[in-house]
Amino acid sequence: MLLAFSIAPASPDAQGSYAEAVAAALRIVRDSGLPHDLGSMFTTLEGEWDEVMTVVKGCVDAMEPFGDRVSLVMKADIRAGRTGQMSAKVERVEGLLADG
Repeated sequence: MLLAFSIAPASPDAQGSYAEAVAAALRIVRDSGLPHDLGSMFTTLEGEWDEVMTVVKGCVDAMEPFGDRVSLVMKADIRAGRTGQMSAKVERVEGLLADG
């Protein structure tokens, strides 16, 4: 599955930033070893359901020091038997654009 998610505490830090909290979540993502892509608004993970959801749960847990409320948005593309789709989907579209 591919899972795009955005996570942040309900309130920013004293400087009005969410960066430290997002970095705490990204450490969990990187430590998972799963293929991932960090974007400006969403992080995309690729893996099996249970392993991806374990990472998301870890990211939620990583928000605890930043407040008692967490905002989590997720969008999933679930296709059994497919791997490498994080890059393959983009390559298919880029190929069509290159063809004119």
